[in-house]
Amino acid sequence: MANHASSKKRIRRNERRAVINGTRRTRIRTFVKNIEVAIGQGDAKLAQDALQAAQPEMQRGVAKGIFHQKTVSRKLSRLSARIKALK
Repeated sequence: MANHASSKKRIRRNERRAVINGTRRTRIRTFVKNIEVAIGQGDAKLAQDALQAAQPEMQRGVAKGIFHQKTVSRKLSRLSARIKALK
């Protein structure tokens, strides 16, 4: 149990940030899922549009510290390659 005012405040802050970060992470995963669905349907145009919508969200996740830069870069690269293979 926290005994200092600063550590109590830090616990409150961490709980608030966990909710925000969880929401953002879920939102990014939904964007990626939309790309996966489009690839599964074989629709390159829809997949490309979904990727264009997902990229800023994923980069924002990096900026906010939710994902590592290399993780997002790897995912974007692999999704782009799969979309390119559809064309």
